[in-house]
Amino acid sequence: MEVRNCRQCGRLYNYIGGSYRNLCPDCIAKLEDKFQEVKDYIEEHTNATMQMISEDCEVGTKQIEQWVREERLTFAADSPIGIACESCGAMIKSGKYCENCKSTMAQKFNNMYRKPEQQSQSRQDRENPRMRFLDK
Repeated sequence: MEVRNCRQCGRLYNYIGGSYRNLCPDCIAKLEDKFQEVKDYIEEHTNATMQMISEDCEVGTKQIEQWVREERLTFAADSPIGIACESCGAMIKSGKYCENCKSTMAQKFNNMYRKPEQQSQSRQDRENPRMRFLDK
């Protein structure tokens, strides 16, 4: 087993992996309690801003943004809260990327898989045993 120091409280603990890196089980439980508190607060106060949520629940705005990026928190379309898309900077309510950037990336990934097929055809042309002459 691997032993690590908790990055929040500094105590030693047996590291077993997971989504919360470098946190002991006690700090993970406290963070999960804070998440539930923030979630309940957002449900009660639908028009609250990120700053209000942070101050009233005593949670950092970066932690709230992380939960939104992980898609654990999602805000309604009419909510004033939004975070920037990591690619283009457009305001989004959940996740890392806006719908336009998601579709662009999906298209690029699809195109990446098509290119090797085209290259394999050109390799077959090269391997064709024909004699070629240079024009002078």
